Amino acid sequence: MPAATSTVPPAVMKQSPTEPKNYGSYGTQESTAAATADLLRRQEELNRKAEELDRRERELQNAALTGGTMRQNNWPPLPSFCPVKPCFYQDIGVDIPQEFQKTVSIMYYLWLVSAGTLLLNFLACLTLFCVDGSGGPGFGMSILWVILFTPCSFVCWYRPLYKAFRSDSSFNFFLFFFIYFVQDIVYVLEAVGIPGWGFSGWVSALTALKQGNTGTSVFMMIVAVLLTATAVMGIVMLKRIHSIYRRTGASFQKAQEEFAAGVFSNSAVRTAATNVAAGAAQNAFKP
Repeated sequence: MPAATSTVPPAVMKQSPTEPKNYGSYGTQESTAAATADLLRRQEELNRKAEELDRRERELQNAALTGGTMRQNNWPPLPSFCPVKPCFYQDIGVDIPQEFQKTVSIMYYLWLVSAGTLLLNFLACLTLFCVDGSGGPGFGMSILWVILFTPCSFVCWYRPLYKAFRSDSSFNFFLFFFIYFVQDIVYVLEAVGIPGWGFSGWVSALTALKQGNTGTSVFMMIVAVLLTATAVMGIVMLKRIHSIYRRTGASFQKAQEEFAAGVFSNSAVRTAATNVAAGAAQNAFKP
């Protein structure tokens, strides 16, 4: 009899379940953190815009409640006991659109720096006059510049710029460009410092140094550096504002239309025109 053969099935190797590998978990955490930071940044930006809209809405509501009257002036910020009251209303965060607030703020600080530099220029010319009696004419002119340029520059070029960005006014843009171009020329002349003109620029500072007035010369050189920086910054900002102006779609024709509308909407001008027309008509019918 044939031997019985036992058939044993081959052993099957049992595979132990492997743990799932977590590939790229670090990268996923980084991307999640970046997305969270981006969401937070956007949320902060939305909150700022919402606050700005709330401020504008409150301003409009206050204007409506007061019957459209002008807001209370707050510039210059003078104490309540001062007999002179503020002459202008200024709030860059409320009046100026958000994309232009930085530009208007820079120009405001530039005006402050120029006013402070003129005051230092006056002190430098006073110092020169104390050590050298021939500096009298320059000292007198420095008094004129600090008294004349400080208020006139605010009224003649900063306020038109503020109004231009506040109401997108082509006329105020043109007024600013014309006056500020002249202001830039004055800045350059101040930095040069022609002796006798009342500017402590480079020429005046080097002249004082040659005359042996070292301390006065150093003071005048500091003023000359500030005057030069103001002149350079003025040129840069003029070019920057001009590029913004070209993107707003303003034009000389719109400026003319705004000027004509402003003139004819003035009650004094209308009254004067009516009186002139009435006088002309009476003269025409006289025998």
